[in-house]
Amino acid sequence: MSFVLVDRPVPEVAVVTLNRPERMNAMAYDVMVPFREALTTLGDDNGVRAVVVTGAGSGFCSGADQESAGVPPGVAGVTRPTYALRAMEALEDVVLTIRRLHQPVIAAVNGAAIGGGLCLALACDLRLAAPAAYFRAAGINNGLTASELGLSFLLPRAVGSTRAADIMLTGRDVSAEEAERIGLVSSVHADVVAAAVEVGQRIAGFSQPGVELTKKSLHAGQSATSLETYLSSEGIGQLYLRLLTSNFEEATVARREGRAPVFTDER
Repeated sequence: MSFVLVDRPVPEVAVVTLNRPERMNAMAYDVMVPFREALTTLGDDNGVRAVVVTGAGSGFCSGADQESAGVPPGVAGVTRPTYALRAMEALEDVVLTIRRLHQPVIAAVNGAAIGGGLCLALACDLRLAAPAAYFRAAGINNGLTASELGLSFLLPRAVGSTRAADIMLTGRDVSAEEAERIGLVSSVHADVVAAAVEVGQRIAGFSQPGVELTKKSLHAGQSATSLETYLSSEGIGQLYLRLLTSNFEEATVARREGRAPVFTDER
């Protein structure tokens, strides 16, 4: 049985499904390692313009697997402290791989996104939810810190510092309805995967370097220390595409002709 499934419902959008529903797609290493490998492969496929991540069954991802976590890669012969470091690095690399992908990554949160599963959703560029989805920063409920896998970096940037503190310090569940209201997800859909694929198709209609630069700009803008120091990087991105492609001219003509533009990313 494959714990990670990759599907192409349309040529330009790939759907990656965590496929261990009996464990609510918990973050065992035999799930997370092939998940990262699948993402890396898709990142190198220039025909894929957007990636959708979802879970099989009733869960998106339930966080750490406390019963059958498996063995992280690269731990042969190491001591217990080093084993712990390698184990965390393997999971951290999944989050970083999502962020580094050329393509936007859309989380189609079909059910529970708990602990590390919440972190996976937050690492994605967009999040959509099914009505049954819910979110929990579970570390605090387990006698640990709620901060893990970038949660205390990503969550305040998604919902604001006060709401992030409420979610992380209380360990309460956030419903799909509340998640939409506070901006944790952009929308709620009965068929969340289909909705995410539709969003991916819309993204695929735009300039490929334009989308890639926009993703980079969103990440850089969240970490910028000031607007003044950041503005020029956005301006350079605009000039880059304005000078090296005919996309802007094509968009102007397409509007005049009442049709969708066709961006070639060439001049």
